[in-house]
Amino acid sequence: MIDTHAHLDALDDPASAIARAHAVGVDRIVAVGCGIESTRATLAIADGHDGVAVAAGIHPHQAADGESLDDLSALVGDNVVAIGEIGLDYFRDYAPRDDQRRVFRAQLELAQTLQKPVIVHSRAADDETGTILREFDGTVVLHCFSSPGLLPVALERGYYVSFAGNVTYPKAADLREVAAQVPPNRILAETDCPYLAPQPVRGRTNEPAYVAHTVASLADTRGDDPAELAQRIVANASAAFGVS
Repeated sequence: MIDTHAHLDALDDPASAIARAHAVGVDRIVAVGCGIESTRATLAIADGHDGVAVAAGIHPHQAADGESLDDLSALVGDNVVAIGEIGLDYFRDYAPRDDQRRVFRAQLELAQTLQKPVIVHSRAADDETGTILREFDGTVVLHCFSSPGLLPVALERGYYVSFAGNVTYPKAADLREVAAQVPPNRILAETDCPYLAPQPVRGRTNEPAYVAHTVASLADTRGDDPAELAQRIVANASAAFGVS
């Protein structure tokens, strides 16, 4: 199995979490850096563990923090498989929206130049996210998908749609309805750890091993065999990120 979105640098003991993931068959992880220092820390974690690839990006919450795109670009080596997470967050509005749009567009341009896929965070910004992504000619992963209004755009443009632990929550029937509509070759699963632990372990600190619960829930929703869906997600992640 693969966890396609984990914030390993936000865990107290990343090495132990990686070991527990490997023990239950989660042998690949895309570890996501948010900002320059986070990306450096994530690269250091990945350097010491097999099966960990890195995504590097400036989160929309950081859009007004003065993070340098040149510094970000300098960190993008062979082990960086995507630019992300990037995007828009109009729910929290921790950064002015003009700054969010500017930094989002700049990172899309960087990804285009580097020929990297993008991992997109979108919250309460469906229309603008869809409009800005129209400018990007490359692979798009909609991370921690929680915006049913973006599904028509995702289906039309062939974006990957990634589900986190919140799809397992009893009140998330709308997300499960969306998950049932995603084509088999475009579905992904993630933890977004240490956040959003799936329902069977809700209340605990989330970690990559728990992606198995999300895959099981998605399989139940879609009428799929869990093992077959897990392998399909691995194949989709390989196509999206080039991980193997």
